[in-house]
Amino acid sequence: MLVVDDDEGVRTGVTWALEADGFDVTAVDNGISALEMIHASPPALVVLDLSLPGIGGLDILRGIRAGEEDNGSYRLPIIVLSGRDGETDRIVGLDLGADDYLVKPFSPGELAARARSVLRRSSNFATDTQPFEPTGSGVEMDRESRHLWVDGRSVELAAKEFDLLAYFVDHPQRVCTRSELLTAVWSSHAGWQTEATVTEHVYRLRQKVEDDPRRPRRLRTIRSVGYRWEG
Repeated sequence: MLVVDDDEGVRTGVTWALEADGFDVTAVDNGISALEMIHASPPALVVLDLSLPGIGGLDILRGIRAGEEDNGSYRLPIIVLSGRDGETDRIVGLDLGADDYLVKPFSPGELAARARSVLRRSSNFATDTQPFEPTGSGVEMDRESRHLWVDGRSVELAAKEFDLLAYFVDHPQRVCTRSELLTAVWSSHAGWQTEATVTEHVYRLRQKVEDDPRRPRRLRTIRSVGYRWEG
């Protein structure tokens, strides 16, 4: 595994956390060294800081993905690190091909869980037997078994909670009204349900998919309209 971060403290902390979880880690402090190592011997996973001197993290990410498209090579798993919590940075990173996105500061345990999750998905992609569906930000689901993993840990959902999450995942970054959700998820039973049913199920879902349900970052409330899944 390759860690790329110009902050010695972060680099040391990330390396320690991953090694403590059983990973073999190499760490570098600049983009040039990172690209040289990736081209010479691709690691199992790259933990990549965006704010690097010289060649920036987004440029490295863009170059890696472009090279894979040109060569048809195996897709290198990448977790992006950033000191910025802006939605635009997160979307750009994911759009360029990052497998996950972590905002500093983060806990060592969370990073290790994200790494395990990304590697598990990558291994399954490689064998074409992938039952997991990544939904962004450390959340992945298996619709066949109707199961969920959040930051690498198994999470049990009630039937309608899973149906509601699946609808959000199918409509990312779009505001879904309570009325729409009621019709789509409860369908034929919507006539005797109310929008309060949706509100209650969103509340329960947040208890299971959010780090802090009081300040949700995955399932946002759009005041007076509805909800938006940001992954």
